[in-house]
Amino acid sequence: MTRATAVRAVLAVAVLLVSVYISLTMSPRLGLDLQGGTRIVLQARDTATVEADRETTDRTLEVLRQRIDSLGVSEPTLTRSGEDRIIVELPDVQDPRQAAEVIGRTAQLTFHAVEGPAAEEPDAKPSGSDPTADPSPTTDPGSTADPDGLTLSDEQGRALALGPSRLSGAGVEDATAGFDAQGGAGWSVSLEFRKDAGQDWKRLTGEAACHPAGDDRRRVAIVLDEKVISSPQVDPSVGCKVGLPSGATQITGSFSADEARDLALLIKGGALPVPVEIVEQRTVGPTLGAAAIDASARAALIGAAATALFITIVYRLFGALAAVALGAYGVISYAALVALGVTLTLPGLAGFVLAIGMAVDANVLVFERAREECAERPKRSLRSALTTGFTKAWSAVADSNATTLIAAGLLFFLGSGPVKGFGVTLAIGVIASMFSALVIARALTEIAASTRFVSDYRGVNGIARPGAVRTWLVRKDPQLFRKPVRWLVVSVALVAVAVAGIVVRGIDLGVEFTGGRLVEYSTSRPVDVETARDTLAAAGFGDAEVTTAGDGDLSVRTGKLDNDGEHALRTALAEEGGETTKVRDELIGPSLGDELRRNALIALGVAVAVQLAYLAVRFRWTFAVASVGAMVHDVILVVGAFAWLGRPVDGIFLAALLTVIGYSVNDSVVVFDRVRELWGANRRTPLDTIARRAVLQTVPRTVNTGMGALFILAALAVLGGDSLADFALALLIGIVVGTWSSVFTAVPGAIVLERNATTPPPAPGKRKGKGSARGRQGASRRDPLDNGARV
Repeated sequence: MTRATAVRAVLAVAVLLVSVYISLTMSPRLGLDLQGGTRIVLQARDTATVEADRETTDRTLEVLRQRIDSLGVSEPTLTRSGEDRIIVELPDVQDPRQAAEVIGRTAQLTFHAVEGPAAEEPDAKPSGSDPTADPSPTTDPGSTADPDGLTLSDEQGRALALGPSRLSGAGVEDATAGFDAQGGAGWSVSLEFRKDAGQDWKRLTGEAACHPAGDDRRRVAIVLDEKVISSPQVDPSVGCKVGLPSGATQITGSFSADEARDLALLIKGGALPVPVEIVEQRTVGPTLGAAAIDASARAALIGAAATALFITIVYRLFGALAAVALGAYGVISYAALVALGVTLTLPGLAGFVLAIGMAVDANVLVFERAREECAERPKRSLRSALTTGFTKAWSAVADSNATTLIAAGLLFFLGSGPVKGFGVTLAIGVIASMFSALVIARALTEIAASTRFVSDYRGVNGIARPGAVRTWLVRKDPQLFRKPVRWLVVSVALVAVAVAGIVVRGIDLGVEFTGGRLVEYSTSRPVDVETARDTLAAAGFGDAEVTTAGDGDLSVRTGKLDNDGEHALRTALAEEGGETTKVRDELIGPSLGDELRRNALIALGVAVAVQLAYLAVRFRWTFAVASVGAMVHDVILVVGAFAWLGRPVDGIFLAALLTVIGYSVNDSVVVFDRVRELWGANRRTPLDTIARRAVLQTVPRTVNTGMGALFILAALAVLGGDSLADFALALLIGIVVGTWSSVFTAVPGAIVLERNATTPPPAPGKRKGKGSARGRQGASRRDPLDNGARV
């Protein structure tokens, strides 16, 4: 064992021990889509006097935190996103109506003098609220706007003319709900004012006390969000200009216990510095998250076992050692997710499972390179061939993983919600897979290659003899690119079919991109789609789209629908289906839907530009353009396939599409890396001949890597349920299409572009390593009279 191998072995053991310890002692942080609960995204809005910037959004967040803490929700999470958004996560909350109402209300509490009965009707204000509508507040929260001419109804519905606001809710120090059993007043809310506000309250009640008892002008109106919640008469015992002191004030009315507590909570929480709008709301039932975890775990085990068996059959002993490294990769990447505190979402879980299948890529590249070395020089030692394989494969490994990391970065920075988790897990998976291949697998295979048994029985190790597929291809030597334009015509025809699907069938954009609400229900009695549709139409939801989901579940998609409307919809379904449970609920405001749709297009455009820039730096511009052309070809075919199949295009589909982009470029990079190497060594050979040789040499790698990912995706598609079926389907189509395009679109495109290019062929690669170093050392010690000639 060499020193380098020993260092790799020690490093591998140390990392594995730490990873096992972390995995056994720490628990993963599950997102709400896996543990169940409600996620609400709030958009802070500017007012006439206050800008919704970072500072005001932070102050708004703190007010919301006080309100939510008072709701008794277990371990709520509030974070600011960007400059003016707040993300609220409420674990185990399945009915978000109360939370959404308490969160979204601005709590504009004001105190007014009553000027008498109004001569006109009260100011119209629609009852209820639509969380997807843009709010248009008439007053600034936290301030006393000019309400001259304000006419509101009192508790009995009588119109009152109110004077200007004399005091705001910001002056209230404390508010508590209490029940007056002795006096029979029922539930009330007691108020404590701050020092200056207490003086204002005393003056307000003192002025009202100057009017005779029974006069409307002796009343003080307490207004919450432009609604009179109480307008009590000042007690006859209070003298004119004397007023009520702070601490002796109660808001009375026909309150229930819950209403009194909610009112006290809103007043104590204070007014929001700026109004907020609910632009996104997602609710996931606990059973759906648990089922997704179980399904993903089964898919990971079955897919990983199939992948390990496949590479063991193809590469024998070294394949088995790579399978061991694959298991180590799973432990390391899981430990990294847990140690970094990454929130594991459903797309993130899918990314973790997918990365297992993609982790064999580097091993396959190395083993195929080592096979080539053994075939070219059969007498060389197995260890030497393996070392050369690692050295020559490094360039392709680095480039292919860099393109995948670019896709993961775009997912994180341009994705939304759970899709960001997919980008994080994919990036961690790529880094962990490189460690497992270049450190763990290399240490295991080098130790095995040093033993006499493995060296003597060359059929056991799996790399001493070329693979059967490659041997057959080399013997047949098909003239693939004699007429490259024919392959481009086939690609154009496929793109035309995909575009026809997009035009004829259209793209079924998910609620995430269009706005609206999508709710999935589980009923105790089976309900067919037509019956559910008729039931909802009779209940006033004629525009609801009803489809089946999962095992007999119902999926209902509507436009604008607030939480009360969703409750009414669920009640209507319960009349036919018995006990009706909400499995999943997604509400997206129209403004956020437009933004997400715009960001999706930006993400695709940036992906194309970044990949083109990277490839142009690493390769010739013709290779870069051809690779990006193949990538666009793959994107159009995947979108077209979903259009023909009528499958929804949503955020998870976008994650799959960006992964397909990384995979497509990954395959093209491996082929063009070999073209560059062969062309540099044979500069006078025509490019079509070089390309044919490069493709025949890299086909085993492309197929073997694709098979590893296909095993995982097939398991996800079959076992992952509805939540992951579309994700797996998009990637299955993308991998098949990407494998095709890397050979029959990118390579012919590069050949056609090179016909008009003036750039000379790449320079021959310079030999590196110990041998060349020794040669340089020898040259430096050569006798000056020795010209180096030998016979």
